[in-house]
Amino acid sequence: MAGRGKLIAVMGDEDTVTGFLLGGIGELDKHRRPNFLVVEKETSLAEIEETFRCVPWGKAAWEASGRSEEGSGGVSEVSEGGFLAREDVGMILISQALAEQIRPAVAAHARALPAVLEIPSKDHPYDPARDSVLRRARGLFAPDELR
Repeated sequence: MAGRGKLIAVMGDEDTVTGFLLGGIGELDKHRRPNFLVVEKETSLAEIEETFRCVPWGKAAWEASGRSEEGSGGVSEVSEGGFLAREDVGMILISQALAEQIRPAVAAHARALPAVLEIPSKDHPYDPARDSVLRRARGLFAPDELR
């Protein structure tokens, strides 16, 4: 990605994602994959986790997901993955309530990029005690250094 910056991806409820899209972060990559996910009541936990994680798709998994072969570009191995797998994503903003639903996946992410930041949503205020990234950052410093 020389010469280009990284994208910010966002995952959350409709109001949260819409606010960021109005701010100009909405993008589609060359495979027409968006850098955002609007989570509604009907959105399955598997779909949320799949969008977040590094999940490379083989042809069998692609077809099992109900996607058409047209969307795969006619390739036997589809290089689609979640936001963690995308090289063009440098930061993932995820609502804290949503992060709680996929906490094992969020906690398992240990790389520096993409950075994962938990944000508040309209219906769920931010709780620093539940933020796994903040807990890791606190572990890097002695309590006296934080004052």
